[in-house]
Amino acid sequence: MLRVEGLGVRRGAEAVLSGVDFCLSSGEVLGVLGPNGAGKSTLLGALCGELPASEGSVSLAGRALDDWHGPERARRLAVLPQISTLNFAFRVHEVVEMGRLPHATGRHIDQQALLEALDAADAAHLAERNYLTLSGGERQRVHLARVLAQLWPAGEGSVLLLDEPTSMLDPLHQHSTLGAVRAFSRSGGAVLVILHDLNLAARYCDRLLLLASGGVHVAGTPEEVLRPAPLKAVFGLDVLVQRHPERGHPLVIAR
Repeated sequence: MLRVEGLGVRRGAEAVLSGVDFCLSSGEVLGVLGPNGAGKSTLLGALCGELPASEGSVSLAGRALDDWHGPERARRLAVLPQISTLNFAFRVHEVVEMGRLPHATGRHIDQQALLEALDAADAAHLAERNYLTLSGGERQRVHLARVLAQLWPAGEGSVLLLDEPTSMLDPLHQHSTLGAVRAFSRSGGAVLVILHDLNLAARYCDRLLLLASGGVHVAGTPEEVLRPAPLKAVFGLDVLVQRHPERGHPLVIAR
């Protein structure tokens, strides 16, 4: 689906990302963790073509990312940045409808995509609101609906890249948002999501990349990555790791 081989990114003379390798498959949620400055957002920028690779390669469905152009790529790959800015008084449903611009599927199908995306992001009740009157968390959910509408219907071949999609959300909507992301993957899509909350990553991600100093410190399942030694090495944080009493995934507790 999305293959990254020996990826490196430079800013001037400085290497901010180097030697990154992984493959993101259909039906999978891959979480990216790391401290500030580890290279997480740089990685996302390289995966969507916003930042040029100085070395290595990124391929989508077996084709180099640079070989995908315009609407063709937008129908397969959508990006939710950490901060989405929009300074016009659009209605929420108009913002979400922007996700359908790469498509030529007609109003009936576009409307179905709009409604399902708003429901998935728990934003249907906001559809007629003026976007500029929304809170930060509400805006974040609207933009999630927009990228879900862009890739609707989710299926094999669709890739969703998310940069800290829960950063402005209350606890309920953190879980509902990542639940929508999991549902997207269960429909055959592939997801890469940058997260800071280790316990959310443990619950919702199939695999994790733990970045440090622009490279992959460790990669694997949540059980393999969320261990005291790598978390101490990367975050400088002493933790206890236990099993969630009901779900069984790792539960990280700061000492």
